[in-house]
Amino acid sequence: MLHDPNRVYIFDTTLRDGEQVPGCQLSTPEKIEIAKALEAMGVDIIEAGFPISSPGDFQSVVELSKAVQDPVICALTRANKGDIDAAVAALKFAKRPRIHTGIGSSDMHIKYKFNSTREKILERAVEAVKYAKQFVEDIEFFAEDAGRADNVFLAQMVEAVIAAGATVVNIPDTNGYCLPDQYGSKILFLKENVKNIDQAIISVHCHNDLGLATANSLAGVINGARQVECTINGIGERAGNTALEEVVMVLKTHHALNLHTNINAKHFHDISSKVSRMMRMPVQPNKAIIGQNAFAHSSGIHQDGFLKHRENYEIINPEDVGINEADIILTARSGRHALKHHLERLGYTIEKINLDQVYENFLILADAKKEISDDDLLTLMSDGEESTYKNGYKLNGLSVSCGDQQQPTASVQLEYEGQVHTAEAEGNGPVNATIKAIEKIIGKNIQLKEFTIQAMHGGSDDTSKVNMRVSYADKSYLGYGFSTDIVKASADAYLDALNKFL
Repeated sequence: MLHDPNRVYIFDTTLRDGEQVPGCQLSTPEKIEIAKALEAMGVDIIEAGFPISSPGDFQSVVELSKAVQDPVICALTRANKGDIDAAVAALKFAKRPRIHTGIGSSDMHIKYKFNSTREKILERAVEAVKYAKQFVEDIEFFAEDAGRADNVFLAQMVEAVIAAGATVVNIPDTNGYCLPDQYGSKILFLKENVKNIDQAIISVHCHNDLGLATANSLAGVINGARQVECTINGIGERAGNTALEEVVMVLKTHHALNLHTNINAKHFHDISSKVSRMMRMPVQPNKAIIGQNAFAHSSGIHQDGFLKHRENYEIINPEDVGINEADIILTARSGRHALKHHLERLGYTIEKINLDQVYENFLILADAKKEISDDDLLTLMSDGEESTYKNGYKLNGLSVSCGDQQQPTASVQLEYEGQVHTAEAEGNGPVNATIKAIEKIIGKNIQLKEFTIQAMHGGSDDTSKVNMRVSYADKSYLGYGFSTDIVKASADAYLDALNKFL
């Protein structure tokens, strides 16, 4: 039945099982936006909703069926005619419709949920598949709580529903109970004991109550399942479902499995953020693949090893999942290698910098803060207390006079290679006068191309951040300065830019 025996189909249930999380309900337009993102990513099947559950869910399935072209659109039902009729009506515009019907398969559910017997449950399962098959060719049957079901009875049920017309048989670990070897053995048992199993795709649908959803899904795939039911970010009932991004990246990373999907993993970061935002469901920072710390390195030993060779500490390239690059997080545990990496990224030439002095100042700052930002580094590098550059210009003194009754004038004192130089200049404002005074000392043909001032937090007493871009010998250099005095911040930014090439 499968054209490619090594292809694993991705069945996304973010819009059905994922939306069952309290407080995560979506409007129809929001569902359509996520569905289109899933389609663009290459998802094979989208479970659009449970039409009988509410008029809103019914309409969402209708509209989503109109909006999406390529994936199979699936609607959930229980094993009764009313549910199936609602699903058929909701799927009338779907290009590739699927009905997902089913019933409990464990003795626990048969006795305490349905107050029935195995024989009667089996009859209802077969009847539901046969009834749905009259309207839709593609029928998926779920054997709820299959994780705790007796394997012999489960095999009997699977064989019967395939004979009745099921094209996919879903073996859910509904309560996240199974261990991976148990679940994998269950799938293998069905492969070896269901006579007509080659006429259907085995699907795995695992919950994460014990943190084993991804492990169980993979155990199922390794033992013969070829469809995985999952959600973006692993959202879903209780502790959630199998995370789509985890399964896909495991298969991509472990080439020896010789299994693949149709998913473009470069969409992961964007779609994860979209689902998180729309469902108001934050992603835990240490979440595999798409958590904000998934590609962050803060230990000095890890940072050093990573910077020497990425694969020392990364088995996945962040660009493969839509992230531009790994984060080297600067903390008190970071070493010189990590500090050097960030300074070079910000445009500093390490050979010109007194790195030992900068690192000492960095450690003092890092002890006081949990994490060092780019702005912290720029402040550190423009600090006039110690010379950042081995042979750079240092601002020793600055005096400005200005007002509406006088020409703005600046007097500047710079230290360079142990020598003190002074100059005075007039300008059309205090900053312009300061830059002209510095130019007198430098004696170079330097052009100021860009000059921006930004308040760091707000308020008239705030620290100002000044960015300057200057041009010299047909090359551009960026400089940064920080101070509660805008004129001093401007002088520091100008000198910071100059010291990068002088």
